[in-house]
Amino acid sequence: MWNWLRLVKDSVSEKTIGLMRMQFWKKTVDDVYCDSPPHQPVAIELWKAVKRHNLTKRWLMKIIDEREKNLDDKAYRNIQELENYAENTQSCLLYLTLEILGIKDLHADHAASHIGKAQGIVTCLRATPYHGSRRRVFLPMDICMLHGVSQEDFLRKSQDKNVRDVVYDMASQAHLHLKHARSFHKSVPVKAFPAFLQTVALEDYLKKIQQVDFDIFHPSLQQKNTLLPLSLYIQSWRKRY
Repeated sequence: MWNWLRLVKDSVSEKTIGLMRMQFWKKTVDDVYCDSPPHQPVAIELWKAVKRHNLTKRWLMKIIDEREKNLDDKAYRNIQELENYAENTQSCLLYLTLEILGIKDLHADHAASHIGKAQGIVTCLRATPYHGSRRRVFLPMDICMLHGVSQEDFLRKSQDKNVRDVVYDMASQAHLHLKHARSFHKSVPVKAFPAFLQTVALEDYLKKIQQVDFDIFHPSLQQKNTLLPLSLYIQSWRKRY
């Protein structure tokens, strides 16, 4: 379902059509929890998952509501707004994953919240070159204003220090969330660790962007890390996240 919701914004030319699709998914979730899912493959599989794992409806509805609000092509007003978006999408996905793993633990939830926010910030950074190619910039306006950077600076792929400072501030915030998430390491049930392995990819990106001095348009950032699967295996084997 997340993939369907994620693609709505880029696949519709009018906001009204996007709102209609979001309304479809809201009704679908309602029907799923009434044991009457529509005859649609994703809806049927979602119904099976809800029945099997007793998934919380609130998390699903938060994801849809947040994606609906995100249909507007507007930059985030501040970093808190971006973090709220990440909490209501990425973190909610992690809460659902924990439920699938049969985990109900406050420390795991706290870790999931911070990892989701780190994921949201990193995704915003990674998508900046793509969005720029479509004449869009979604980076938080408060950080841009703090460093005297305009949207046009990102559209023309400026490598000025103040542009890098914006990226540095955002990357630092993502790193802080990862640090907070890992501070719960000893209290989080080991069974929850597989849900948090995305931290390996997040840390990999943050290290790479530091190595290129926070040049968000550096070609190396668009290249895949062929050693990432090995890093995931090692982290899993060490029972860490």
